[in-house]
Amino acid sequence: MPLRFIVLRARVLLASPSALRRLALASIIANVGIVITGGAVRLTGSGLGCPTWPRCTDDSYVATAEMGINGAIEFGNRLLTYVVGLIALLVVVSALLQLPRSRRTVVLAAAVLAQIPAQAVVGGVTVLTDLNPWVVGCHFLVSMVIIGFTYALWRSAIDDAARVDAPHERPTWSAPRPLRWFGLSIVAVTAAVLFVGVVVTGSGPHAGDADARRNNLDPQAVTQLHADGVFVLVGLTVGMLFAVWAVDATRVVRRAAVLLLVVELAQGLVGLVQYLTDLPRLLVGAHMAGSCAVLLAALAVHSNLRRAYRAPLTRVRADLPEALTRPQPAGPNGGAPANGEAALRLGGRT
Repeated sequence: MPLRFIVLRARVLLASPSALRRLALASIIANVGIVITGGAVRLTGSGLGCPTWPRCTDDSYVATAEMGINGAIEFGNRLLTYVVGLIALLVVVSALLQLPRSRRTVVLAAAVLAQIPAQAVVGGVTVLTDLNPWVVGCHFLVSMVIIGFTYALWRSAIDDAARVDAPHERPTWSAPRPLRWFGLSIVAVTAAVLFVGVVVTGSGPHAGDADARRNNLDPQAVTQLHADGVFVLVGLTVGMLFAVWAVDATRVVRRAAVLLLVVELAQGLVGLVQYLTDLPRLLVGAHMAGSCAVLLAALAVHSNLRRAYRAPLTRVRADLPEALTRPQPAGPNGGAPANGEAALRLGGRT
């Protein structure tokens, strides 16, 4: 098969808005996946399975049989970086091929791609510092930032496709500004809870290697601080639920708020059980995956509040003053309505 045909075929496939949306979603999934596999590295004590970086050993870039299962787990996690990077590269190419091209989507795609090697470097530093708990925590938090960018990229791709499919539709509802700030505060508190959760992890027993040191903070104290932050977050989410119903928000907004509360409660339950059962590895891994879910759910609430939603024309007319919706007398020639001002208020449409 000629190379030219393959290139043209790939270009056609990547240029569609649906391809961009799917690739952006795949980028979210891949980055969440690498967080989970990174957690498996730490929870199985494989953090120094490859004791150096960028090589796996001083003499080899790949894990050897002598390194055992820990070397295979650590090296496998490193290989996933290439998968995440390849998906990010395809997203950039797809964003550039879109017609019309969205500058915001291209910038977000490029930002995600640029963060992949930066995250790999942070991962290398964690190995070179013998799993310093603060560097390990930074490694996790950088992943959360990348997931945030991939989510914004996915929503931007959805918006681009909507503008192409329905270029003449106009938004008829958007959240009041105070409510949008309320959504932003939920994202901010979520970020704070994640940060304190990283500190809790750094004080706990799962260091990634038997000889790795901990942050020497009191686990009970930092765990209580983390729990307090969770209570604040859940309280804000309950307040958001009441708020979106009070302003008659769309079903998508209400559903996003309900989903956030459900994810928070499930994550809180997992955290409580793991605390009461002395941090079993499986539950700790589930809690790490839940952290990604909480972040995505919080971003969904904020994103849905910021964007406008389209409603049927009948709903728009129901909100208009009676003088603009009642039938108007015909003009002198039996044509346009006599009330030209009403027509102007409707955007020139009769």
